[in-house]
Amino acid sequence: MQKHKALISVYDKNNIALFAQTLINHNIEILATGGTLQHLLNKQIPVTDVTEYTHFPEMLDGRVKTLHPALFGGILYKRKNDKHVDTVNKHDIIAIDYVVVNLYPFVSKQQENLPEDELIEFIDIGGPSLLRAAAKNFNDVTVITDIEDYKIIIEELNAIGKSTLKTRKKLAAKVFGLTSAYDASVANFLNEEPFPIYYNRTYQLKEILRYGENPHQEAAVYADLIEPYNINHWEQIQGKQLSYNNYNDIQAAITVVNDFTEPVCCAVKHKTPCAVAIGMNDLDSFEKVYQADPVSIFGGIVAFNTSVSAKTAELLNQIFLEVVIAKDFDEDAIDIFKQKKNCRIIKIKNTAKEEKQTISIDGGLLVQTKDNVNNNIITVVTENQPTERQIKELIFAQKVAKHCTSNAIVLSKDFVSIGIGSGQTNRIRAVEQAIEQAINKSTDLSTCVLASDAFFPFDDIVHTCAEYKINAIIQPGGSINDKDSILACNQHHIAMIFTGIRHFKH
Repeated sequence: MQKHKALISVYDKNNIALFAQTLINHNIEILATGGTLQHLLNKQIPVTDVTEYTHFPEMLDGRVKTLHPALFGGILYKRKNDKHVDTVNKHDIIAIDYVVVNLYPFVSKQQENLPEDELIEFIDIGGPSLLRAAAKNFNDVTVITDIEDYKIIIEELNAIGKSTLKTRKKLAAKVFGLTSAYDASVANFLNEEPFPIYYNRTYQLKEILRYGENPHQEAAVYADLIEPYNINHWEQIQGKQLSYNNYNDIQAAITVVNDFTEPVCCAVKHKTPCAVAIGMNDLDSFEKVYQADPVSIFGGIVAFNTSVSAKTAELLNQIFLEVVIAKDFDEDAIDIFKQKKNCRIIKIKNTAKEEKQTISIDGGLLVQTKDNVNNNIITVVTENQPTERQIKELIFAQKVAKHCTSNAIVLSKDFVSIGIGSGQTNRIRAVEQAIEQAINKSTDLSTCVLASDAFFPFDDIVHTCAEYKINAIIQPGGSINDKDSILACNQHHIAMIFTGIRHFKH
């Protein structure tokens, strides 16, 4: 009776000696390749060099060592197929019932900025081939690629002397998920087309979430392994597990604050900015944000592009907040936050520079480059010239409007958003919403500027601005009725700037 055999070829050698010894204890003989062979021999574990069996040496600096029919035949043949059995017996091919392989770390090596010729050497060829062969033949072969799965096989071997079909099938599915993700990372590295025929990404499960957008929805979060500053690099200092909605809101908040170089604070609720403010520091910017919308901030998320001090933490603790995000936190601030254990405190020092964003639709994805344009090339189109301060204020307001759902209007005063109209089906309603918010704060609108994410289809917005004495506007321009809006601005002595850049956000 032919003994069971295992082929082991691993890059990550953690716990492999313990697993190999378990196989030996169950009368499973081991074949191994170069580095794995030496590691097991050093641990006094009986093992046979693959080359002794294949009678073919490792060659081409290790590029060819397991690509041999004697190995693949032993993995792929169907044990209950007489024709297959006759073939392997004819060629003295042994049955390989266990394949233990993990891959060259191409994904992590990408992040080391290696020269291309060095990185290419970490593209694993033999490993994925062995894994796919074993996974295809899961009815007869156990395939393991994750060191966390060693314990599953050890438990089954100790319990019943073999792996179960259910486990083999589960591990086979895991293999094809891994190899497709691995190949996707290689394809993305080599690809130079902005929109290739096949759009592949490499995502790995980070955690199963309690639920999705609503309690009746299931959810999970996956991390993009190619992007070095992904969510795996967010540091949660305290608080409950992040929810699906938290992740959405955090992304919205950090996208806003990272658009600025000045100290900025942003409050977000339901992926929508409640208020944004530039300040002298974290305390100043937060105080301005809170004063701009003390109602909507309740139960929301607050983000900074600076460190957070103890004084700011004291004020934040006076409000019910789901999450506070910053590049860093003073030690005293962290101690203060501990008074509210459920508030999630997240440190995000670096953020992803991924140029693409995706939205799922039934049966597919919409893919586009990110709206990373902040256009400071402006054209004054009116007789009234904006002051230098107004121009800076208008550019600030336009940056905020870029992150608000269309149709979007932002009113700004002293580099604080004091009125935001967003998600409206018509632009005049967005203007009215922003003005209503500002009036409720007793704001003198004659000191405010207005930004629009897209052009004015009619001159009614200008007339509304005139009614409330708003005296400076920034918008993309490009409407067939631009001349009407310009004429209305001249009539009401309002300065208006065109940028030529639209910022729709749906």
